[in-house]
Amino acid sequence: MICLSFESRLAAAPETVWASASTMAGVNAELGPWVRMSYPAERAALDAQAVPLGELLFQSWLCVFGLIPFDRHALVLEQLYPGIGFDERSSSWMQKVWVHRRRIEAIPGGCRVSDELEIAPRLRLQAPLVRWLVAALFRHRHRRLRARYGALAG
Repeated sequence: MICLSFESRLAAAPETVWASASTMAGVNAELGPWVRMSYPAERAALDAQAVPLGELLFQSWLCVFGLIPFDRHALVLEQLYPGIGFDERSSSWMQKVWVHRRRIEAIPGGCRVSDELEIAPRLRLQAPLVRWLVAALFRHRHRRLRARYGALAG
C-alpha cells in the first residue's frame, strides 16, 4: 500500500475553497493542465442529498492534457462532509484501491487543505512509478490551490 499526504495553508475561507473543491470543474482546475477527469453533467457538483454513499457515483476517464485517456476511474464516495471534505474509496484500471480523504479546516487567516491517499496498484511492479506520479500530481494540485487562493505562512 502506498500512503501519501499533502497539506496547504490557504488565504481563503473554507467555504470558498469547498465551493470549488466540491465540483468537478474545481477538481479539473486543480489537476490541469496535465490531467482532466470526465464526468456526467448530473455529477458536476457534490450535492449531499443526491450523492449515493458507498455506491458507484460515476465512471471517469482520466486523460493526459484532457485528450489522451490513460485510466478509467470508478468513483465511490464513502462519506461526504459538506463544507469540510470527503472520504473516497474508488478503483481504476491501474489502481486496485484508491483511497482519497480531503479535509478543509478553518485556521486563522484562512484554511488548511489536507489530502491523504492510500493506493494499491494492480501490479506491484508499478508501485514506484505510481508513488512518483501521484506525488507529483498532488504536489501540482496543491501548487495550483496556493496560486489560486494565496498561501499562508507557516
